[in-house]
Amino acid sequence: MNHPIRKAKAEDMPAVLALITELAVFENEPDAVHISVETLITYGTGANPLFTCFVAEDEEEIVGMALVYYRFSTWEGKSLHLEDLIVSKKYRGKGYGKALYNQVMRYAVSQDVNRVEWVVLDWNTDAITFYENSGALFLKDWHLVQMNKERLQKYIHSIS
Repeated sequence: MNHPIRKAKAEDMPAVLALITELAVFENEPDAVHISVETLITYGTGANPLFTCFVAEDEEEIVGMALVYYRFSTWEGKSLHLEDLIVSKKYRGKGYGKALYNQVMRYAVSQDVNRVEWVVLDWNTDAITFYENSGALFLKDWHLVQMNKERLQKYIHSIS
C-alpha cells in the first residue's frame, strides 16, 4: 500500500500537535505536552529549523508524524535522533508507521549520518517488536537520564 509521506509545513503544525498530544495520552502522560503550534512553527520551519517533521496522509488528512533532529556523538559523529513517531489510533496497523519509519531511515542515509537513535517505552511491545524486526539494536544496559525545567532550576539554585 502506498502511503504518501512528506515534510511538514507550517500549516500542518496543528495536526502535528494533535498527534503529539495523542501520543502523550497513549504514553499515560496526558498533561505532559507544554508546547504550542507557534512553538512548532518557530522551531520546525524557516531557514534553519531545529527539527524536521515528516507527516503521513490519508486522503489529505494527516494521520501520522515522525519528528527528527541532529545530534553529535563523540564516538560516531553526526547522528539523527528520532524524537517521536506516532500514527493516530484508527490508522494503526495499516502501514503508516512503517512508511514514516522508512522515510526517517531514508532521510538519515541522505543526510550521511552515522547513527539513528531513539527510545521506546518498555511496555510498548508492538513498537519493540517492529524495531527489533527492522534490525535495530537495543542497548538495555543504558539508562535514559533527563533534567526537566523544574529540576534544572532546583539544581542551579543549589549550586549558586
